[in-house]
Amino acid sequence: MVEVKKICVVGAGNMGHQIALAAALAGYNVKCTDVSPEALRRAEEFANRYLPERVAKGKLTEDEARAARGRLSFTPDLTEAARDADLVIEAVIEKLDVKRQVFAQLDQICPPHAILTTNSSYIVSSKIADATRRPEKVCNMHFFNPALVMKLVEVVKGPHVAEETVQTVMAVCRQMGKVPVLLHKEIYGFLVNRIVQAIRNEALYLYETGVASFEDIDTAVVHGLGHPMGPFRLVDLTGIDLAYYVSMERYRETGDPRHKPSPTIVEKFFKKEWGRKTGKGFYTYCT
Repeated sequence: MVEVKKICVVGAGNMGHQIALAAALAGYNVKCTDVSPEALRRAEEFANRYLPERVAKGKLTEDEARAARGRLSFTPDLTEAARDADLVIEAVIEKLDVKRQVFAQLDQICPPHAILTTNSSYIVSSKIADATRRPEKVCNMHFFNPALVMKLVEVVKGPHVAEETVQTVMAVCRQMGKVPVLLHKEIYGFLVNRIVQAIRNEALYLYETGVASFEDIDTAVVHGLGHPMGPFRLVDLTGIDLAYYVSMERYRETGDPRHKPSPTIVEKFFKKEWGRKTGKGFYTYCT
């Protein structure tokens, strides 16, 4: 298997910067990059705030926090971030054309042995791999939000993926303290999101047809099904913009009107009511 020592995370948004910090805490040298200076600034501020908080709570020693921070750097330069990486984790916007462009660039920059993974929650790697000259080293490595807390990682072995690639990625997950599950074939939405999406679609139907308020639907799911949060609070956490983009990508792929985002999701997307990240979604949050 590829020996992974250096990791590049492409995308410094909510998922990317937490994945990068989790990898640094696990002992990897990590470079996080983004085209947005503002995203990089927020990511670095988060790391500088999070580590001392963990020390104050007794979760890390000062030496552990200092060492992790020393292994983590931020740069706007993709070449600088990726040129010596053993593993890349892409966490950019959920749009296929953007991801293909990023992977084509990474293929040119990264050393030949480097594995290129996508954190995409829906787009399978076979739609991306042929943008590179190393399809056997391209797979899905899907973390869950918040990536510093959630243990599960879905690793998807498409028909193009080498067994060595999968085993290396699974080993990295375990080194990061995660619990990886292996999908032996590609399927839209993987495991968890297929289940979550089915629940969310039904919840939106019940809300849009006036059966119950979104608050009461959330309450029913929490206290009747034992979920830690209801589907509306969950979509606020993961991002209503992400839900919109995912549905639109699926609709463009299939042409099936059933895959369009629901009217409520469309309305909130264009109002920029994207959930926690904007301070308002179905619920209102302090910013």
